[in-house]
Amino acid sequence: MRWDSRQLEALAAVITEGSFEAAAHVLHVTPSAVSQRVRALENAAGSVLVRRTRPVAPTEPGRTLLRLARQVELLGAEASRALGPRDADDDGTDGPPRPVTVPLAVNGDSLATWVMPALARVDGVCFDLYREDQDRTVDLLPAGVVMAAITSQREPVQGCTSAPLGITRYRPVATPAVLERWFPDGPTTDALDRAPMVVFNRADDLQDAWLRERAAAAGTAVPNPPRHHVPSTSEFLDAVRRGLGWGMWGPLPGAGARFPLLGDALETGEVRPVADDAVVDVPVYLQQWKLRSAVLDRVTGALRTEARRALPQT
Repeated sequence: MRWDSRQLEALAAVITEGSFEAAAHVLHVTPSAVSQRVRALENAAGSVLVRRTRPVAPTEPGRTLLRLARQVELLGAEASRALGPRDADDDGTDGPPRPVTVPLAVNGDSLATWVMPALARVDGVCFDLYREDQDRTVDLLPAGVVMAAITSQREPVQGCTSAPLGITRYRPVATPAVLERWFPDGPTTDALDRAPMVVFNRADDLQDAWLRERAAAAGTAVPNPPRHHVPSTSEFLDAVRRGLGWGMWGPLPGAGARFPLLGDALETGEVRPVADDAVVDVPVYLQQWKLRSAVLDRVTGALRTEARRALPQT
Protein backbone atom coordinates (compact mmCIF):
# COMPACT_ATOMS: atom_id res chain seq x y z
CA MET A 1 0.00 0.00 0.00
CA ARG A 2 1.31 3.46 -0.91
CA TRP A 3 0.83 6.32 1.48
CA ASP A 4 0.45 9.97 0.53
CA SER A 5 3.11 12.10 2.24
CA ARG A 6 0.84 15.18 2.52
CA GLN A 7 -1.85 13.10 4.18
CA LEU A 8 0.67 11.67 6.65
CA GLU A 9 1.94 15.18 7.31
CA ALA A 10 -1.62 16.34 8.05
CA LEU A 11 -2.20 13.45 10.46
CA ALA A 12 1.00 14.22 12.37
CA ALA A 13 0.18 17.92 12.55
CA VAL A 14 -3.35 17.32 13.83
CA ILE A 15 -2.20 14.99 16.59
CA THR A 16 0.82 17.12 17.55
CA GLU A 17 -1.06 20.43 17.59
CA GLY A 18 -4.24 19.00 19.13
CA SER A 19 -6.80 20.31 16.62
CA PHE A 20 -7.49 20.65 12.90
CA GLU A 21 -7.42 24.45 13.19
CA ALA A 22 -3.98 24.50 14.83
CA ALA A 23 -2.67 21.99 12.29
CA ALA A 24 -3.94 24.19 9.45
CA HIS A 25 -2.03 27.15 10.89
CA VAL A 26 1.21 25.15 11.03
CA LEU A 27 0.77 23.71 7.52
CA HIS A 28 -0.37 27.07 6.04
CA VAL A 29 -3.57 25.58 4.60
CA THR A 30 -7.24 25.77 5.53
CA PRO A 31 -8.80 23.55 8.22
CA SER A 32 -10.97 22.09 5.45
CA ALA A 33 -7.86 21.01 3.52
CA VAL A 34 -6.44 19.35 6.63
CA SER A 35 -9.73 17.55 7.27
CA GLN A 36 -9.87 16.34 3.66
CA ARG A 37 -6.33 14.95 3.83
CA VAL A 38 -6.98 13.12 7.10
CA ARG A 39 -10.26 11.68 5.78
CA ALA A 40 -8.52 10.54 2.60
CA LEU A 41 -5.88 8.82 4.72
CA GLU A 42 -8.60 7.18 6.82
CA ASN A 43 -10.26 5.92 3.63
CA ALA A 44 -6.94 4.49 2.44
CA ALA A 45 -6.32 2.84 5.80
CA GLY A 46 -9.88 1.61 6.14
CA SER A 47 -9.97 2.83 9.75
CA VAL A 48 -10.72 5.88 11.82
CA LEU A 49 -7.34 7.40 12.68
CA VAL A 50 -8.30 10.39 14.83
CA ARG A 51 -10.83 10.75 17.62
CA ARG A 52 -12.43 14.17 17.21
CA THR A 53 -12.00 15.11 20.87
CA ARG A 54 -10.42 18.20 22.45
CA PRO A 55 -7.54 17.75 22.04
CA VAL A 56 -7.77 15.19 19.27
CA ALA A 57 -6.34 11.74 20.01
CA PRO A 58 -5.06 8.98 17.71
CA THR A 59 -6.77 5.61 17.54
CA GLU A 60 -4.65 2.46 17.50
CA PRO A 61 -4.39 2.51 13.66
CA GLY A 62 -3.72 6.24 13.96
CA ARG A 63 -0.70 5.56 16.19
CA THR A 64 0.70 3.17 13.60
CA LEU A 65 0.45 5.76 10.84
CA LEU A 66 1.68 8.54 13.12
CA ARG A 67 4.86 6.57 13.63
CA LEU A 68 5.19 6.21 9.84
CA ALA A 69 4.52 9.94 9.41
CA ARG A 70 7.30 10.80 11.88
CA GLN A 71 9.73 8.53 10.05
CA VAL A 72 8.85 9.96 6.65
CA GLU A 73 9.22 13.49 8.01
CA LEU A 74 12.63 12.78 9.54
CA LEU A 75 14.07 10.94 6.54
CA GLY A 76 12.65 13.50 4.13
CA ALA A 77 14.23 16.35 6.09
CA GLU A 78 17.56 14.51 6.13
CA ALA A 79 17.38 14.05 2.36
CA SER A 80 16.68 17.76 1.88
CA ARG A 81 19.67 18.71 3.99
CA ALA A 82 21.87 16.27 2.09
CA LEU A 83 20.85 17.85 -1.22
CA GLY A 84 22.03 21.23 0.04
CA PRO A 85 20.59 24.76 -0.36
CA ARG A 86 17.66 25.32 -2.69
CA ASP A 87 15.73 28.33 -3.98
CA ALA A 88 13.88 29.68 -0.98
CA ASP A 89 11.59 32.03 -2.92
CA ASP A 90 10.77 33.39 -6.34
CA ASP A 91 13.69 35.83 -6.42
CA GLY A 92 16.15 33.00 -6.81
CA THR A 93 17.98 33.47 -3.51
CA ASP A 94 19.27 30.38 -1.85
CA GLY A 95 17.95 29.45 1.59
CA PRO A 96 19.36 26.93 4.06
CA PRO A 97 17.36 23.76 4.67
CA ARG A 98 14.91 23.90 7.55
CA PRO A 99 16.06 22.28 10.82
CA VAL A 100 14.90 18.74 11.44
CA THR A 101 12.46 18.34 14.35
CA VAL A 102 13.06 15.42 16.71
CA PRO A 103 10.42 14.68 19.39
CA LEU A 104 11.78 13.31 22.67
CA ALA A 105 10.20 12.11 25.93
CA VAL A 106 12.09 13.22 29.03
CA ASN A 107 11.39 13.04 32.74
CA GLY A 108 11.37 16.32 34.63
CA ASP A 109 14.49 15.76 36.77
CA SER A 110 16.66 14.85 33.79
CA LEU A 111 15.33 17.80 31.82
CA ALA A 112 16.18 20.17 34.66
CA THR A 113 19.73 18.90 35.20
CA TRP A 114 21.68 17.20 32.40
CA VAL A 115 19.54 16.89 29.23
CA MET A 116 19.64 20.51 28.07
CA PRO A 117 23.47 20.72 27.96
CA ALA A 118 23.41 17.63 25.72
CA LEU A 119 20.79 19.00 23.33
CA ALA A 120 22.54 22.38 23.13
CA ARG A 121 25.47 20.67 21.41
CA VAL A 122 23.32 19.28 18.56
CA ASP A 123 23.24 21.76 15.69
CA GLY A 124 20.55 21.96 13.01
CA VAL A 125 17.85 20.22 15.05
CA CYS A 126 14.67 21.51 16.69
CA PHE A 127 13.36 19.57 19.67
CA ASP A 128 9.78 18.80 20.60
CA LEU A 129 10.06 17.75 24.25
CA TYR A 130 7.39 15.79 26.08
CA ARG A 131 7.80 15.79 29.87
CA GLU A 132 6.51 12.67 31.58
CA ASP A 133 7.36 10.61 34.63
CA GLN A 134 10.38 8.36 33.97
CA ASP A 135 8.14 5.30 34.30
CA ARG A 136 5.76 6.62 31.62
CA THR A 137 7.99 8.24 28.98
CA VAL A 138 8.40 4.88 27.26
CA ASP A 139 4.67 4.73 26.51
CA LEU A 140 5.08 7.52 23.94
CA LEU A 141 7.42 5.45 21.76
CA PRO A 142 5.02 2.80 20.37
CA ALA A 143 2.36 5.50 20.08
CA GLY A 144 4.55 7.25 17.51
CA VAL A 145 4.58 10.48 19.50
CA VAL A 146 8.35 10.51 20.13
CA MET A 147 11.41 8.94 18.52
CA ALA A 148 13.43 8.48 21.72
CA ALA A 149 12.72 8.43 25.46
CA ILE A 150 14.68 8.61 28.70
CA THR A 151 13.05 5.97 30.85
CA SER A 152 13.49 3.72 33.86
CA GLN A 153 12.36 0.74 31.76
CA ARG A 154 15.25 -1.43 30.63
CA GLU A 155 13.36 -3.84 28.37
CA PRO A 156 13.04 -2.27 24.91
CA VAL A 157 9.54 -1.73 23.60
CA GLN A 158 8.71 -3.19 20.19
CA GLY A 159 10.64 -1.54 17.39
CA CYS A 160 13.15 0.15 19.72
CA THR A 161 16.62 -0.34 21.16
CA SER A 162 17.58 0.29 24.78
CA ALA A 163 20.92 1.51 26.15
CA PRO A 164 21.89 2.28 29.77
CA LEU A 165 22.58 5.92 30.63
CA GLY A 166 23.53 5.67 34.28
CA ILE A 167 21.79 6.16 37.60
CA THR A 168 19.55 8.92 38.90
CA ARG A 169 20.48 9.03 42.58
CA TYR A 170 18.41 10.66 45.33
CA ARG A 171 18.68 11.19 49.08
CA PRO A 172 15.78 11.89 51.46
CA VAL A 173 16.59 15.26 53.02
CA ALA A 174 15.06 18.10 55.00
CA THR A 175 16.12 21.39 56.52
CA PRO A 176 17.65 21.35 60.02
CA ALA A 177 14.45 22.95 61.35
CA VAL A 178 12.26 20.20 59.87
CA LEU A 179 14.57 17.51 61.25
CA GLU A 180 14.49 19.08 64.69
CA ARG A 181 10.71 19.48 64.71
CA TRP A 182 9.59 16.19 63.17
CA PHE A 183 12.54 13.81 63.68
CA PRO A 184 14.00 14.54 67.14
CA ASP A 185 14.57 10.79 67.64
CA GLY A 186 15.47 10.07 64.02
CA PRO A 187 13.30 8.68 61.19
CA THR A 188 11.10 6.41 63.27
CA THR A 189 7.97 4.92 61.76
CA ASP A 190 5.77 7.26 63.80
CA ALA A 191 7.82 10.31 62.79
CA LEU A 192 7.72 9.38 59.10
CA ASP A 193 3.96 8.89 59.37
CA ARG A 194 3.47 12.43 60.76
CA ALA A 195 6.11 14.54 59.03
CA PRO A 196 4.95 16.39 55.87
CA MET A 197 6.43 14.98 52.68
CA VAL A 198 7.06 16.76 49.35
CA VAL A 199 6.30 14.79 46.17
CA PHE A 200 6.48 15.84 42.53
CA ASN A 201 3.00 14.70 41.52
CA ARG A 202 0.66 11.77 42.06
CA ALA A 203 2.75 9.57 39.78
CA ASP A 204 5.92 10.24 41.81
CA ASP A 205 6.69 7.07 43.77
CA LEU A 206 10.26 7.83 44.90
CA GLN A 207 9.43 8.84 48.44
CA ASP A 208 6.81 6.12 48.93
CA ALA A 209 9.12 3.43 47.51
CA TRP A 210 11.74 4.36 50.10
CA LEU A 211 9.12 4.27 52.86
CA ARG A 212 7.93 0.81 51.72
CA GLU A 213 11.48 -0.54 51.57
CA ARG A 214 12.31 0.83 55.00
CA ALA A 215 9.08 -0.55 56.50
CA ALA A 216 9.69 -3.98 54.97
CA ALA A 217 13.20 -4.12 56.43
CA ALA A 218 11.94 -3.13 59.88
CA GLY A 219 8.78 -5.26 59.77
CA THR A 220 6.56 -2.25 60.47
CA ALA A 221 3.55 -0.66 58.81
CA VAL A 222 4.23 1.58 55.83
CA PRO A 223 3.97 5.26 56.83
CA ASN A 224 1.39 7.38 55.02
CA PRO A 225 2.45 10.97 55.71
CA PRO A 226 0.67 14.18 54.72
CA ARG A 227 2.10 15.48 51.46
CA HIS A 228 2.65 18.53 49.31
CA HIS A 229 2.38 18.04 45.52
CA VAL A 230 4.82 20.31 43.68
CA PRO A 231 5.01 19.36 39.96
CA SER A 232 8.15 21.26 38.97
CA THR A 233 11.71 20.20 39.72
CA SER A 234 13.01 23.64 40.69
CA GLU A 235 9.94 24.45 42.82
CA PHE A 236 10.07 20.96 44.37
CA LEU A 237 13.63 21.60 45.54
CA ASP A 238 12.65 25.09 46.70
CA ALA A 239 9.78 23.62 48.73
CA VAL A 240 12.23 21.33 50.54
CA ARG A 241 14.70 24.21 51.02
CA ARG A 242 11.94 26.35 52.56
CA GLY A 243 10.96 23.67 55.05
CA LEU A 244 7.57 22.56 53.71
CA GLY A 245 8.60 18.98 54.41
CA TRP A 246 11.14 16.33 53.56
CA GLY A 247 11.67 14.95 50.04
CA MET A 248 14.05 13.19 47.69
CA TRP A 249 16.94 15.50 46.82
CA GLY A 250 18.38 14.97 43.38
CA PRO A 251 19.18 13.63 40.96
CA LEU A 252 22.68 13.85 42.41
CA PRO A 253 25.53 14.28 39.91
CA GLY A 254 28.29 11.78 39.29
CA ALA A 255 31.89 12.21 40.41
CA GLY A 256 33.35 15.45 39.12
CA ALA A 257 30.02 16.77 37.82
CA ARG A 258 27.77 19.47 39.24
CA PHE A 259 24.12 20.37 38.76
CA PRO A 260 23.65 24.13 39.37
CA LEU A 261 19.97 23.59 40.15
CA LEU A 262 20.89 21.61 43.27
CA GLY A 263 23.64 24.00 44.32
CA ASP A 264 25.71 23.13 47.39
CA ALA A 265 22.79 22.69 49.76
CA LEU A 266 23.89 19.24 50.95
CA GLU A 267 27.53 20.27 51.39
CA THR A 268 26.70 23.44 53.32
CA GLY A 269 24.09 21.78 55.53
CA GLU A 270 21.21 23.86 54.19
CA VAL A 271 19.49 20.50 53.81
CA ARG A 272 20.56 17.34 55.62
CA PRO A 273 19.83 13.62 55.17
CA VAL A 274 16.78 12.31 56.97
CA ALA A 275 18.68 9.04 57.42
CA ASP A 276 22.46 8.93 57.09
CA ASP A 277 22.61 5.75 55.00
CA ALA A 278 19.58 6.41 52.78
CA VAL A 279 20.19 6.54 49.03
CA VAL A 280 17.70 5.70 46.29
CA ASP A 281 19.18 4.69 42.93
CA VAL A 282 17.00 4.55 39.80
CA PRO A 283 18.75 3.22 36.67
CA VAL A 284 17.78 5.13 33.52
CA TYR A 285 17.93 4.04 29.89
CA LEU A 286 17.66 5.61 26.48
CA GLN A 287 15.20 3.90 24.19
CA GLN A 288 15.00 4.95 20.53
CA TRP A 289 13.38 3.79 17.32
CA LYS A 290 15.23 1.24 15.20
CA LEU A 291 15.61 3.73 12.39
CA ARG A 292 18.72 4.43 10.34
CA SER A 293 18.90 8.18 10.79
CA ALA A 294 22.04 10.29 11.09
CA VAL A 295 20.10 13.06 12.84
CA LEU A 296 18.53 10.76 15.43
CA ASP A 297 21.91 9.12 16.02
CA ARG A 298 23.51 12.53 16.63
CA VAL A 299 20.83 13.41 19.16
CA THR A 300 20.96 10.14 21.07
CA GLY A 301 24.77 10.12 20.89
CA ALA A 302 24.86 13.54 22.57
CA LEU A 303 22.49 12.31 25.29
CA ARG A 304 24.61 9.23 25.98
CA THR A 305 27.81 11.27 26.13
CA GLU A 306 26.39 13.83 28.56
CA ALA A 307 24.83 11.12 30.73
CA ARG A 308 28.19 9.38 31.09
CA ARG A 309 29.71 12.68 32.20
CA ALA A 310 26.94 13.86 34.50
CA LEU A 311 25.35 10.77 36.09
CA PRO A 312 26.73 8.15 38.45
CA GLN A 313 27.52 4.99 36.51
CA THR A 314 26.99 1.39 37.59
